[in-house]
Amino acid sequence: MLFAKATPVDEDCVDPTWRRFKGCLGALDGTYIEVTVPESEKARYRTRKGKICTNVLGVCNREMGFVYVLSGWEGSASDSRVLRDAITRRNSLKIPHGNYYLVDAGYTNGPGFLAPYRGTRYHVREWAQGARAPRNYQEYFNRVHSSARNIIERCFGLLKKRWSILRSPSFYPLKTQFQIIIACCLLQNFIRKSMEMDPEEEGSILDEFTPDGDEEQDGLIDVVENTNEWTHWRDNIANEMYEEWRASRTE
Repeated sequence: MLFAKATPVDEDCVDPTWRRFKGCLGALDGTYIEVTVPESEKARYRTRKGKICTNVLGVCNREMGFVYVLSGWEGSASDSRVLRDAITRRNSLKIPHGNYYLVDAGYTNGPGFLAPYRGTRYHVREWAQGARAPRNYQEYFNRVHSSARNIIERCFGLLKKRWSILRSPSFYPLKTQFQIIIACCLLQNFIRKSMEMDPEEEGSILDEFTPDGDEEQDGLIDVVENTNEWTHWRDNIANEMYEEWRASRTE
């Protein structure tokens, strides 16, 4: 298969974007892609902005390779609902206990999914040059988290830039439209793996495919839920990040 592999950030990582996220596998998010559906199905596929779309879950590693893609969910479905399906279906998204993906505030912060603090500055543009420095550990954590999680947004942006068929609805059968989305993700992986430099990057019912088989596996996360232990762990690493940053500013 052409799906990429996700390897966790290890203790020796020196990449400034990722080194604080030990055990992290990458990032995930949902994106809307317009589709053509029968008139009777339009209500289910209509997004809050009125477009007829499928809500696609994309999961990528730190090298911008798609690890898992689930297409076919209605545009009216929430990102968290699509994720719950992804980790419980037969060909599920595999997340070993102790590892996790970065997610945005629309998802639950719980084992396997590290979300930012809600109600606190987060998006990269909010940390643009000239913005005030973080005032507490939540703001600093969100800044670091946003910088790393942005990789999935770059993946989606590159995908839609490269494949024009994903930028407007097509008129293939609905199942074929879902399969085309998967195919474009796999082709993007192949291009990035085969070419030293990606020219596009330099210039600028449900279908799912996974690299794993259908066999039962133990030690994998199969529920999305918040726990006190996970919340405390996030607080601890956020405080460590913030104190390290403050110390570096006084040197």
